[in-house]
Amino acid sequence: MIALNPDTKLATAHDIAPDARTVAENAVAAPADIVKAMGWRYAVKQYDASRALDDATWDALQEALVLTPSSVGLQPWKFFVVDDRDVRARLREVSWNQPQVTDAAKYVVLAARAGLGESDVDRFVARVAAVRGVSIESLAGLKGMAMGIVARPEAERDGWAARQTYIALGTVLTVAATLGVDATPMEGFDAAAYDAILDLKAQGYHAYAAVALGYRSASDKYATLPKVRFERKDVIVTV
Repeated sequence: MIALNPDTKLATAHDIAPDARTVAENAVAAPADIVKAMGWRYAVKQYDASRALDDATWDALQEALVLTPSSVGLQPWKFFVVDDRDVRARLREVSWNQPQVTDAAKYVVLAARAGLGESDVDRFVARVAAVRGVSIESLAGLKGMAMGIVARPEAERDGWAARQTYIALGTVLTVAATLGVDATPMEGFDAAAYDAILDLKAQGYHAYAAVALGYRSASDKYATLPKVRFERKDVIVTV
């Protein structure tokens, strides 16, 4: 069973028949539990600043970011966890003064590699060789695939890296929901200012999104609003 925040009211996206709880061989949760978690989550507007994430939960969320899939496996990103309260206050100033930046238990800025180059590919190939115990030479085909991305014009490379980073955002939102942790995906900020405050440009990265993680405040009126989604028939097409 999925452990959800006991202080909040659950909202399911669909009614699920009892037999839908059957768990596949490699599943770690029942289908109904996953749907319940996704129906429960929403983009929190007000966090309870007094509530922290326990170590095991925070570790799982970080590992979810690390395990996020990416095209060719290149992982063209870094995730900047901002714990410094003064830095968070500065980020809030350039985020339309949104309180999630300072009030959530954790605030993570998702940044993509700018100007991805052959050195990044070599670093990745070396990691594959080390983890799998094979020679770098045996991975020539993999390197060739990765270099196909590097060979694109810089704007295309950066756009590709940004899209990969959004996979990480979706992953952490989903994992947070299954853990009963609230999350808010955020793009409403001055990206150039984020880059400057966190010194990202000097490190070769650019901020594209952020995510606040923690627990909703009892006073957040948005927690009780019905979730608005188009019906399945309007968004899923079977060909």
